[in-house]
Amino acid sequence: MQQLLRGASLLRLYECSRGLPSANYSCRKLVLTKLNVMSEGIRATYSRRAASKNIEIKKDDQTITEKVSLVCPFVLSLSEDVTESTLEIERIRGDPSMLQSMTVKELRELTRRMGVSGKGNKKDLVSALMDSLGQEVTDKDGASTVEKVGPSEVPSKRKGAASVVVEQNLETSEVISATPSKRSRTKQKSTKGITPKENSVTTVKLNKTSIQKETVVVHGTVDDAEPWTLLVHKKPRPEWIPYNPKVMRPPPLGKDTRAVKILSWNVNGLRALMKSRGFSVHELAQREDFDILCLQETKMQEKDVEVIKETLLEGYTNSFWTCSVSKLGYSGTAIISRVKPLSIKYGLGVPDHDTEGRVVTVEFDDFYLLTAYVPNSGDGLKRLTYRVTEWDPCLGNYMKELEKSKPVILTGDLNCAHQEIDIHDPAGNSRSAGFTKEERKSFETNFLSKGFVDTFRKQHPDVVGYSYWGYRHNCRKTNRGWRLDYFLVSESIAERVHDSYILPDVSASDHSPLGLILKL
Repeated sequence: MQQLLRGASLLRLYECSRGLPSANYSCRKLVLTKLNVMSEGIRATYSRRAASKNIEIKKDDQTITEKVSLVCPFVLSLSEDVTESTLEIERIRGDPSMLQSMTVKELRELTRRMGVSGKGNKKDLVSALMDSLGQEVTDKDGASTVEKVGPSEVPSKRKGAASVVVEQNLETSEVISATPSKRSRTKQKSTKGITPKENSVTTVKLNKTSIQKETVVVHGTVDDAEPWTLLVHKKPRPEWIPYNPKVMRPPPLGKDTRAVKILSWNVNGLRALMKSRGFSVHELAQREDFDILCLQETKMQEKDVEVIKETLLEGYTNSFWTCSVSKLGYSGTAIISRVKPLSIKYGLGVPDHDTEGRVVTVEFDDFYLLTAYVPNSGDGLKRLTYRVTEWDPCLGNYMKELEKSKPVILTGDLNCAHQEIDIHDPAGNSRSAGFTKEERKSFETNFLSKGFVDTFRKQHPDVVGYSYWGYRHNCRKTNRGWRLDYFLVSESIAERVHDSYILPDVSASDHSPLGLILKL
């Protein structure tokens, strides 16, 4: 955008010097066209002057271009930069999935070019850009071209050996991208070939001080269509097995059994999800036939809620939304239900914790239900102290207070992988937000030690099942994930949980939905 403004200013100066009327250069295409004409004019003028002085001019275009660049290098470089920038934006508009493979620095540069607010982490940047691209296309053509990979796009299968060992030598300050077109600020030093016998891949990078070797162990048959069926972990134990909902879920309850089915999903921007061609909330309702849906990270603003409520789901007439007021388009939670609750409460009742729209509580006949989006400790662990000393204790105490009258169910993105089994690389993420010792201890102290039961871990004590995969480096396709999303229930109703499960095939967000079936 700054380059276009500079180009427009240069054109106005050029026209004034030639005695030409000044035009309005508010259109990108007009600026590019005028710059090209101006460049060609300079070339022609230079050629005529050189010919009049009997200076030998080579017919080769490259020689002429080099001479003209000496006369006016800014015009030529500006025209090329603006053209390249425009082409890059058009490519991304045609294939928004490219955003997921870009680095944070590249995303921020792109937001600057497009005039989009470029704040927050990578998820915030990708969501803002997808919203911007989808809004532009929708306004122009009446339909969005923002795309995400959904379950209908099934990759081809690739069979391999029963055990795969992936070894990497990594420099701590850099990350290698397996696809050269997707890497940024990184250089691939060398890559050794793949041996059919071991089916192993070795990538080497050099560190200034030392070389660190890390190994990812993958057990199972390599199948791109269902990567979650692979046990991918840096330090797997012999008894651990990968999560496969096709064979690990219990038979459905009989029609005579009274039960409630609750689903929970961090959608990472509800508007972006609804505009995408991935798996929609409506399709999820048709497939799962849930009674209650809990959402996190909706990124909604209060002014948009009523419109969304009318179009989101048919048959679910009770919905309750809370939005961030301290930072618009951030955080946000909601509960959507077929059954009308007895009461509704927003937040924790503490002003310091209730400006980001992170908690909604509804009361039913048999239990309280909370959907929560727990604050991430952030880059550099800036919010770690706030998280473990203020937020977690406040939420835990709030739940215990509710439990005095009836059982409590907490669901949502709790932003903590509790144990080593819940993250593919425990050692490598020991100081990453979501797996620090402080967060894991806080999770234990404020929730589990107070009598709330992790329903998935209770049902699957030795199962490696993830609910979150980062967008970078094809983490979902290689099943390098985290389990950050939970259903925690009061101990008094833990035995009534018929099923606690994850839906890893739903890939429209960086989180997958999870479900709970509770017998009443």
